Amino acid sequence: MSETTRHDLPHLPRAASLLGAVFARPKALAVLCVVALTALGWLALGLIAAGMGTVEAFCHALGPSSWDAGAFALAALMWAAMTLAMMLPSAAPMILTYAEIADTAAAKGERIVSPFILAAGYALIWLGFAFVATLAQLALTRAALMDSGMQSASGLFSGAIFVAAGVYQFSALKHACLTRCQSPFPFFFTNWATTRRGVFRLGVKQGLYCLGCCWAMMLVMFAVGVMNVLWMAGLGVVMTLEKMGSGKRLTYALGVALIAGGIAFIVAAFVAHWPLHAT
Repeated sequence: MSETTRHDLPHLPRAASLLGAVFARPKALAVLCVVALTALGWLALGLIAAGMGTVEAFCHALGPSSWDAGAFALAALMWAAMTLAMMLPSAAPMILTYAEIADTAAAKGERIVSPFILAAGYALIWLGFAFVATLAQLALTRAALMDSGMQSASGLFSGAIFVAAGVYQFSALKHACLTRCQSPFPFFFTNWATTRRGVFRLGVKQGLYCLGCCWAMMLVMFAVGVMNVLWMAGLGVVMTLEKMGSGKRLTYALGVALIAGGIAFIVAAFVAHWPLHAT
């Protein structure tokens, strides 16, 4: 693609010319993609809360006896928004790596596909996770392991989730997927595609690697409260830092912290019930 084609579009209005110049630069488009989709996730979460009046009102609408089709759809929408808000920032290294390769290809006049197509394939995997998480929330609510406030109703259950997530941090599958997430360049270099379908598949594959890396951490939301915004933001930052790193130190430290937190939940649950057993 020539310099004139990319940056100088005199036959168009100035605003359209500038917009065309941005869309001709994969790196700029990649940044826009991550920011826009993440913002949409947080906006959707805010609209859900505002539409129900308060977060608490929405939580109580999903009590064990009120799960109809509408409630299930709202919960699914909430999980979808949550996964976009938490996981798309952690996908930034992968999307920017794709954009760097695409930028080089564009400079040589080769055909490239928008990073939005890549992000769409990635998002599809996490939307699938959101649907499964909604089913899990329904099952857990009916089993009385979660209350109408979408929080854990059992310290033992919370502890089990934390311990399981912590143990997974040391697993071979976790590190295999994390390595793919931390170093996406070899994957793109050997599987490069120039069609929308091909790039969409690249996004799906990278989404699967990301799912294998982060699914256990996402389940922590069942223990701390599904609509706990502070934990959403904190876990999102942690997972992003994990993928931006190059070693295992942070991953192991998170594993130890999660296991310790799980043990604390379990001990607290036993202490809370000890007087009952003692009598």
